[in-house]
Amino acid sequence: MNNTHIDRRRLYLIGNLSIFMIGLGFAVRANIAGYLQSEIFNFIDLANSAAMVGEALGATFTGFALTLLFGSALVDLIGMKRMLLLSALGYIAGALGLLAAALDPQGASVHAIVLISLLLTGLGWGAVEAASNPMVAALYPEEKTHRLNILHAWWPAGIVVGGLLGVMISATGLPWELNMAVLMLPSVVLAWMVSRAEFPVTERVANGVSYRDMFGELLRRPMFWVFWGCMFLTAAAELAPGQWVNIALSNIVGMQGILLLVYVSALMFVMRHFAGPIAKRISSVGLMFVSCLLAGLGLYLLSLATSPVLAFAAATVWGVGVCYMWPTMLAISSERFPRGGAMAMGLMGFAGGMSIQFVLPHMGGIFDTAKATAAGGAEKLAGLSPEAMTEVIRYASVESFQSVAFVPLLLLPVFGIIWLVDRRRTAV
Repeated sequence: MNNTHIDRRRLYLIGNLSIFMIGLGFAVRANIAGYLQSEIFNFIDLANSAAMVGEALGATFTGFALTLLFGSALVDLIGMKRMLLLSALGYIAGALGLLAAALDPQGASVHAIVLISLLLTGLGWGAVEAASNPMVAALYPEEKTHRLNILHAWWPAGIVVGGLLGVMISATGLPWELNMAVLMLPSVVLAWMVSRAEFPVTERVANGVSYRDMFGELLRRPMFWVFWGCMFLTAAAELAPGQWVNIALSNIVGMQGILLLVYVSALMFVMRHFAGPIAKRISSVGLMFVSCLLAGLGLYLLSLATSPVLAFAAATVWGVGVCYMWPTMLAISSERFPRGGAMAMGLMGFAGGMSIQFVLPHMGGIFDTAKATAAGGAEKLAGLSPEAMTEVIRYASVESFQSVAFVPLLLLPVFGIIWLVDRRRTAV
C-alpha cells in the first residue's frame, strides 16, 4: 500500500481518539479502585484488600504488555485496522464484565470476573499502542518525538475527562457503575471510525525491511536493551503512582486524589505539545534525564504532602517530570533503531506494562504491611474505630508512595552518560 495516498489528518484523529480512550480507561480504573476495595475485596479478605486491588489493576498491565509483545510483531500481518477494532472490543467486553461483577459483588466467582474484565481492558490498551504508535511513526517519519508526544497528549486528556466525570458521579451520589458507561462510549465511536478508514503499512514494511532484519536489528544492538531496561523504571515512576493516587492521596491530604490526577493530566496535555522544540534543544535523552530528576523529587514530595496546597505543588513537580517519559522513550526507540520497526516500539511498551504489573501489587503489599504495623497487627484492623482507621490508612499511604520515589533516580547516571556521549559525538 502506498502511504502517500493515506489521509494523514483522518488517521491522526483516529490515533488521538484511541489514545484518549485508553487515558479515559486509566481514569476510570482510578475512579473505581476504591469501590473495588470497599464493595468487593474487603468482603473477601479485609487484611489484604489493598494488595488485591493492586493485583486487579496489575492485570490490566499484564494484558497491555502481552498485547504489545505479540501484537507489535503481528500488526504487519493483521493490519492496523483489525488491531484497533480489537482494542475497542476489549474495552467494551471489559466494561460489561465489571458491570456483571458489580451486580453480584459477593459471588463466588466475582474475584475472577474482576481480574478477567480488567485483563480485557489491558488487552485493548495494548492493541491501541501496538497500532497507533507505528502508525504515527509511519505518517510523520521526520518528526517522531514531536508527533508521538502530541499523540500521547490525548492520554492525559482522557484522564481529565474520565476523572472529572468520576468525581461528578461520586459527588451526585450516582451509582459508581456509571463509570463503565463512560468507558464504553468512546470505544463504540472508535470502532465506527476505524471501520471506515484506510490505514498505511508500517515504516518497516514501507522501507522493505524483512522480519528477519527487524529481529536482527534488535539482537545486534545492545543499546536497545539498555533503553528497554530503562523503560521498566520510567513507566513505574509515571503510571503506578497515577493508578494508586486516588486510594493513597485521598487518605493523606483529605481530598479526592483523582482531582490531583486530573490536574497533573491537564498539565501533561499542554506540555506534551512542546516536546519537539525541547528535544531539539537538549536532545531526547537529555529530556529523559531532566524528567527522571523531577519525577523522583515530585514523588517524594507527594508522600510528605499534608494539605491540598502542598499536594498540588508536589504533583506539579512530579507531573512535569513524568510528562514526556512514555512517548519520548517510544520516540528514542524508533529514532535510534528504525529497522526494529513496530517490534522495537512494542517491546518498549511491553517493558512498561510488565513493570506496572510488578509495581502495583508491590505498592499494595507495602500499603497492607504498613496498615497492619500501624494497627498493632492485622488481626486488630477489624476492631479499630473510624478515627484510628483513618490514621492507619494515612500512614500506609505515605509508605506506599515513598516506596517508588527512588525509582526514577536510578536512571540518572544511565541517561546522563548517554547524553554526554551523544553530545561529544555531535561536537566532533
